[in-house]
Amino acid sequence: MLQGERVKEIRKSLGLTTEKFGEKLGIQRSAVSKIENGRCSLTDANIKAICREFGVDYIWLTTGDGEMFVESDDEFIQKIDRIMAGESDIRKNAIKALVNARIDDLEAFDRLIDLYLQSKKEKD
Repeated sequence: MLQGERVKEIRKSLGLTTEKFGEKLGIQRSAVSKIENGRCSLTDANIKAICREFGVDYIWLTTGDGEMFVESDDEFIQKIDRIMAGESDIRKNAIKALVNARIDDLEAFDRLIDLYLQSKKEKD
């Protein structure tokens, strides 16, 4: 399946007309139609907008691999809870915190771990 066909599949699965779909992306109905019919290629900006606006998986849209839609954060957190059944709340909350952390928080955490390991190594 080509990218344009995947765009059409997204639009139809959401029950949107080409006009409504285009409005969400800031493009004309005719542009959506041209993309779906393969007369125009998706731009990087279009791909990012479709993924952001409709929760579409980038890999699926660009290659066809995987699932059409990205899991919501709530679904992901529920999966963590199921995987960690029987674990302590402290362990679950630590994992959830890592999942939801910003990149700068993770970088700071990584530096903290490095300092801890260095201190431990010096102690031994």
